[in-house]
This record gives sequence, structure tokens and C-alpha cells, in this order.
Amino acid sequence: MLDILYIKANRDFIIEVAKNKKVTVDIDRLLTVYEERQNLLQQIEQLRADKNTITDEMKQIATLSVKEKTVLIERGKEIKDSLTSLETQYEGLDAKYQNLLYQVPNIYSEDTPIGLYEDKNVVLRQVGEKPNFDFTPQEHWQLGKALNLIDTEKSAEVSGSRFAYIKGDLVLLQFALIQWVLSVLQNNTLIESIAKQANLSISNTVYTPVLPPVMMRPDVMKRMGRLDPMDDRYQTTEDGLMLVGSAEHTLGPLHMDEILDYKQLPLRYVGYSTAFRREAGTYGKDMKGILRLHQFDKIEIEVFSDKDSGFAEQELILAIQEYLMQQLELPYQVVLKCSGDMGTPDIRAYDIETWLPGQNQYRETHTSDYMGDFQARRLQTRYKDSEGQKHFVHMNDATVFAIGRILIAIMENYQQADGSIGVPKILQAYMHKEIISNTK
Repeated sequence: MLDILYIKANRDFIIEVAKNKKVTVDIDRLLTVYEERQNLLQQIEQLRADKNTITDEMKQIATLSVKEKTVLIERGKEIKDSLTSLETQYEGLDAKYQNLLYQVPNIYSEDTPIGLYEDKNVVLRQVGEKPNFDFTPQEHWQLGKALNLIDTEKSAEVSGSRFAYIKGDLVLLQFALIQWVLSVLQNNTLIESIAKQANLSISNTVYTPVLPPVMMRPDVMKRMGRLDPMDDRYQTTEDGLMLVGSAEHTLGPLHMDEILDYKQLPLRYVGYSTAFRREAGTYGKDMKGILRLHQFDKIEIEVFSDKDSGFAEQELILAIQEYLMQQLELPYQVVLKCSGDMGTPDIRAYDIETWLPGQNQYRETHTSDYMGDFQARRLQTRYKDSEGQKHFVHMNDATVFAIGRILIAIMENYQQADGSIGVPKILQAYMHKEIISNTK
């Protein structure tokens, strides 16, 4: 969330930000409730001070006259009753205030394009050559069915639509990707080299691997700013736990309610987990294959840094994402997302879209979101600087690989005329083969 004093000082800009992020929030109502809350809090604090004064005077009760004792006792009762009443009012008003404050989106960076929809996103660069086939390229679901790698028919009988069985060499390819990615993110020499090539002067701290929980409390997901849209989330019926829509949902709260030392920063994590989304609003879209499933796997990055390093950390993440794509020799484009297409907590957001020859278009395979201290304020994740001053950490999260989508990209870009699929050179040592052929 944003600092209420910042919102108060920048009312018109925040109203504009909310409009450009397609967020409905009454900023004037928020500021009115805030002032009412502050006035009430002042009254409560004054009564608490009066109560403390009477408590001190009561310690001298033996020296007081009967009349003085009576007046003091009555005054204490009046203060207690008034305090109880005002504290009850404050609880209701504070709940309204917190609800309104949580609706306010984060600001966006100066270089973020302004626009409501993805057509205002800006393509920054295209990298890699699209493959030229001397045959008509197939879509991944056709390749997957022919090679017995993807089964959505049986999964529909077992689980319903938008689920899939991933089988055979495609499973091995998935775990080859995971092993390779972890080896890259554990190599501080390689991280330093990637940073240097991106002209970044930044720490070469490695990314600690994490297997995070895939269920979390809804109040914590709300603190992350990722609970909404609620209709895209899965929730257990008995205890109300939420199934994560991404590993970063439970990586982000890893240090909530903690005060870190600046020497610990940056804290970099790479998490692998299954994710769950209802895909609300996408009925009839991308129904074939594994592009848009209710259940899928992701490798995610989460970074906690000091207040001056957030943008640089995002640039390093983007450089790592591009390094991985170039090593896989997949053609892609880097997109700077516009205000209306980015997430509510985001200050700046990049996408990487990979070329899918079967679909003859680029499709999103990676995201990179910089939140500043927006999430950290909700999570109360802070650090002490060298002078002992406390600051909120700045947070980044990003997709290393949305596994299903990068499998699709490999399948379609590496398909052969005979229907087999080549294995990218960088993964052959992990796969122990160069070609994925029919496994029936």
C-alpha cells in the first residue's frame, strides 16, 4: 500500500493513477475517513493520558479527602466509559480506512506507457530469428498428442477441462529445465557476468532455491495485494486457505513482520511450485493443449532489496530471463507493459513474449514486476540501514519459466518435419538425448 501522507500530498496524481490502472477507488472518501480517524485517535490518546493521570493520583488516595476521592473515582469512570465508546467507534472507522487504503493501486514508473489495454504496451526489442520450416508447423497440442506427450482427453474425464496429463519425455524436459535454471541461478560468477553485460553495477548474490507452500491464508494473500480478482482464485471450503496462483504469492511473505539488517540485502530467492487459477473470463479461449490450464508449474524469482536498488534488481532479473531464452535459442520480444495492463501493486512491469510458430504469433511466457515498497508496507517487511534507520524493503517478483508455456515454445520451435522434436543444446546433457520422438 501507499503511505497515506503521500496520497494526501499527491491526491490528483493518485486519482489519475487509479484511472490509468483501471482501479475504482474513492480517494476523497479515503482522505475524509483518514481525517476522521486521526481526530478520533487524538481524542482516544487524550483520554488515555487523562486515565494515566488519574491512575497516578489514585496512588496518593490516602492523602485525599472523601470529596476528592469521590470526584476522582467518578472522573475515572467517565473516562473509562468514554474511552470504551470511542475505541469501539475507532475500530469500525479503522476497518473502513484500511479497506479504502488497500484499494489504492501503486504508482507507476516514469517510463511506463499510459494506456488501459495491452495494445498500448511497447515492444522494446525483438531477439532471435524465427525458424523457417519447409513444412507447415504444427501447434504444440498436435505434436503432444501425436508423440503421446500430452493427454487432455483423459484429464477431462478425471478432472474436467483445462487440466492435462504431461507424459514421457516432456516430463523429463520439464525437470531438465528446472535443473538447468537452478544451476544458473546458483552461479555467482555467471550472475556477475550477466549483470556486467547489462551494464549493471550490482551484487552477484545467488538465488536461494525454495519449495514454498501452495496454500496460504487469505489475509496474507491480501497483504500481498494478490487476493483479487477473487473469482480467479481457488479456496478450500473447510478452512478457507487459498491455493496460490504463483510461487511468489508465498515467497513474498517469507519475511513479513520482520526487520532485516541491510547487510543481508539483497535477499534473492527462486521458488518452484504448482500454481492454480480458475482462468475466469477466458471461457472458450486457448482450450486446446496446455497454454491456459487451471493447474500448472512455475519457477519464480522473489527479491528483497534496499530502497535504492529495486529498479536495478528488476533489470538484472530481465537480463537473466533474456540470457536463459538466448541459451534456449528461442526467438522472443521484450515488452514494457502499459498502466492498465500491469498489476495493481506494480510500479513497472516487463513481459517476455516467445514466438510460437504453430500459432504464428508471440505469446507471453515471462513477467517481471517491480513493486517498490508497496507490498512491504502491507507485509511490514523492513530493514535497518547502516545508521540504524528503518525502511521498508523494496520487492521484485518475476517468472523464470512458466513451465507449460516454455515447453510449448520448445515443442513448436524445435519441431521436425517427421513430427519429432529437437532438444535445445543447453538441455541435452540433462535429457541425455537430442530428439524427442514417438513414445507410444
